[in-house]
Amino acid sequence: MKRFDLELAVGFFLVIGILAMGYISIKLGKLEVIGQEGYTVYATFAKAGGVKAGAGVEIAGVEVGKVKSIRLDDSYQALVELVINQNVKLQEDAIASVRTKGLIGEKYIQISPGGSDKIIAAGGKIRETESAIDIEEVISKYAFGTVQ
Repeated sequence: MKRFDLELAVGFFLVIGILAMGYISIKLGKLEVIGQEGYTVYATFAKAGGVKAGAGVEIAGVEVGKVKSIRLDDSYQALVELVINQNVKLQEDAIASVRTKGLIGEKYIQISPGGSDKIIAAGGKIRETESAIDIEEVISKYAFGTVQ
């Protein structure tokens, strides 16, 4: 009987340990198990330059959403689907830019708020965008003397 109690206790702690590891993995990996709450807006970029699904969306350095997906639209531009937190309202004249964290860091979307009274509705589109800066292109222009 004592051996059975010991095995039961070890099994119980093993299950608790596995559940704790799963929880920590989800939290540290910033995974969404059920789905992120928020509303969807779209932005079109000439060059999305390294932005991936799951990248952050920031306003003034504060993360306010995530990039849900990136695909090519009919005009061969990058259509980026953003999920913005419910409590954040974007003005109609907001500007979305592709930025880099650090010198060789990850790409994210930075939104500069506008001054309009009109708010972008769910499923709406951010009209003003700034594409990613291609460092290789800038260096090659400088190297070959075509910088103006």
